Amino acid sequence: MNTPAATRTPDRVVSPETPEAATRPARAGQRGTAGARTRSPWNRKNPYRATLVGNRVLSGPQSTKEVRHYEFDLADSGISYEPGDGLGVQPVNDPALVDEIVTRLGVHPDHAVAGHERPLSDLLSHSLELRTPGRDLLEFAAHRTGDSDLAVLAGDRTARDRWARGRDVLDVMDVLDLVPGAVSPDEFVGVLEPLRHRTYSISSAPAVHGSYVHLTVTSVRHRTGTRDRHGTCSTYLADRIGPTGAGGVFPVKNRSFRLPEDDTPVIMIGPGTGVAPFRAFLHERAARGARGANWLFFGDRHRGSDFLYGDELCAFRDRGLLTRLDVAFSRDRAEKDYVWHRMLEHGAQVFAWLEEGAHVYVCGDALAMAVDVDRALHELVATHGARDTEQAREYVAALRAAKRYVRDVY
Repeated sequence: MNTPAATRTPDRVVSPETPEAATRPARAGQRGTAGARTRSPWNRKNPYRATLVGNRVLSGPQSTKEVRHYEFDLADSGISYEPGDGLGVQPVNDPALVDEIVTRLGVHPDHAVAGHERPLSDLLSHSLELRTPGRDLLEFAAHRTGDSDLAVLAGDRTARDRWARGRDVLDVMDVLDLVPGAVSPDEFVGVLEPLRHRTYSISSAPAVHGSYVHLTVTSVRHRTGTRDRHGTCSTYLADRIGPTGAGGVFPVKNRSFRLPEDDTPVIMIGPGTGVAPFRAFLHERAARGARGANWLFFGDRHRGSDFLYGDELCAFRDRGLLTRLDVAFSRDRAEKDYVWHRMLEHGAQVFAWLEEGAHVYVCGDALAMAVDVDRALHELVATHGARDTEQAREYVAALRAAKRYVRDVY
């Protein structure tokens, strides 16, 4: 980390929701403070089997979403991380989806697949991507069926990604079922992509939480057509790993998303689960006794059910660590309200912070939120900095170049 160590012994901030977390000591071989780091032996090809010791729902019973807080015990793995980093999680596919595919292929789950030592059901469970149809599968289906629309999707990644959202490989099998001739398991396995890990922003700070690493994840559950769909990794964590089970994890460094010097002000914009790295930032700054001001913009649908870590954030504000906390709950008013509205509402103060050297961090949805936040930033710079459109663009570009405006969006 590029910041100096705190010059005094910091007060540790204890989460009102997990009061024991801040008192957990770092394990042997772990990092308790920002010091020397060693390269982890754990990676996507060799994940560490970490025990899941915490799994609780953050969102309220009236929420339209299911957001969960997870805690993994890294034990003596030697894994180190810094606020801003992510954690890669290697999921296991939904057994119900695996069973349905095996049934559709018309073979036994233990069917031997040519070129593989493991049986079909094992490959489908642990090694192959079933949730998102890939290019090779679509090309295969287009060739087998003569479907020109599938051929177009196979050749256009943007269109393919848009089409694949909310679908899975069974949707492609539905198309294949329309033409004569069964698809063999060997053919099918041969056009599936490898099962990818999922990366989540870490919401804990090693200086406070020791060898425990926290994640904040929305469980993806929806219904399309006649079938219920479930996110591969989010429901693996929520439903299938078990209350004390173990999952494969590894650190994913994000060196461009780091806290600045301890006396530098920071502006954090993280609606929904985008708040995750900023929870880590705040715990870290508290532990280090950082004197820089902290401003968080948080938003979601309803304050009563979707204010993630609300008690904790308000406690940070009340004790003075969180200098400002501005929130926007889009469904609590007749007119929808978002974080970028709060930015414009307090545009003069935001610009003043920028002039004082503040760093701006954005985390969350890339398709809508990050675009709106970027537009609002340009607008408030133009308005309160007395700049025209081009000058505002140059100002924001200079923030980017100086790494004072960074984003972790997905």
